[in-house]
Amino acid sequence: MTDKFIIGIIGSPFGVKGFVKVRPLSGEIDHFLKLQSVTISKDGKESILQIDECNPVPPNVHMLFKGIDSPEKAKILTGAQLLAGRDQAAPLGDGEFYIEDLKGLPVVSVLSETIGVIVDIIEGGGGELAEIELSAGGKRLVPFRKEFFSEISPEKGRLVLQNLWILE
Repeated sequence: MTDKFIIGIIGSPFGVKGFVKVRPLSGEIDHFLKLQSVTISKDGKESILQIDECNPVPPNVHMLFKGIDSPEKAKILTGAQLLAGRDQAAPLGDGEFYIEDLKGLPVVSVLSETIGVIVDIIEGGGGELAEIELSAGGKRLVPFRKEFFSEISPEKGRLVLQNLWILE
């Protein structure tokens, strides 16, 4: 299981004090308001920043980090990913899961035949797509919907693909 999640992306600076706009990836913002520090990842480097202030501005939040006190300093953070531990990520409801927990899980048919593994869940024009690396070689994108995946079970360690024709 993944220990750190990307919970948001830092956007442009806001105001003259060094605030940045943060776009939450979960669509929820309440858990951001409880954070005291966050790991920032940009250009392959990670650093921990202390949060001085966090204000909800739905659908985003505005954050001010200790030591970032001007728009010029804040601009350097643009595009960085905010990482947080599992305990700091958006809480899960019934039947929900973290996308990170699906990566690497086997995809099987309704007859329990292994088809491949989940590489990622990506945003497509009409919704999310599951990227599957096939056991037979190659990759396929499948709409990540209940019509195609009859079971999504990180706890069982598998996803069941209902309709194999979608891979053709």
